[in-house]
Amino acid sequence: MSTNALRLTPDASRDDFAHIRRMRDNRFPHEIASILPGEFFVSREPMVVYTVLGSCISACIRDPIVGVGGMNHFMLPEPKEHQSGDLWGGESTRYGSYAMESLINEILKRGGLKSRLEIKLFGAGKIYEGNIDVGANNAKWVIEYLKSEGLATVKTDLGDVLPRKVYYFTDSGRVLMKKLERVKNRTIVDRESEYAAKIKQREQAPVEDVTLF
Repeated sequence: MSTNALRLTPDASRDDFAHIRRMRDNRFPHEIASILPGEFFVSREPMVVYTVLGSCISACIRDPIVGVGGMNHFMLPEPKEHQSGDLWGGESTRYGSYAMESLINEILKRGGLKSRLEIKLFGAGKIYEGNIDVGANNAKWVIEYLKSEGLATVKTDLGDVLPRKVYYFTDSGRVLMKKLERVKNRTIVDRESEYAAKIKQREQAPVEDVTLF
């Protein structure tokens, strides 16, 4: 086995994020939390949060004074055909709102202050064929959301046509990002398509029966 090989960590039950997969990698000084579409992770201990993004967005947020930080991974559903004007308003935004509010609230619960939050955004690639640019709509929404909350970003890397690997260091705010060759990453398209289908099912369900993420 390569010295750089990932090793699953058996103890993943010490906080509110026991469902998140943990790993060790000799290239990194801290344990890695790997998140999937619809998930988020926050830690007051130094951690690395990892994900792979296509058209989805990840917000990497921390309070640099207390060292609490985390990352989410979300997508808004495609607009319904009969909608016009602001296609990304209304009910569909609850998925993005939930992802952002959950991440921010968990940081605040651990001692962070909203006025000190350092925010970085990644993702929103145009990885699907067709007229609707899901990634661009995700990017537009999250930027408007932050503006409405009185929050600013210190770094954004949004758009392009390539998926991204993102490693976020919760204690320092450091980000390692690598853009991936599109032709080799059908798995990302399949994963996001499956997630989008689940969102669509929830959109069609009665409101009282919807369970977010």
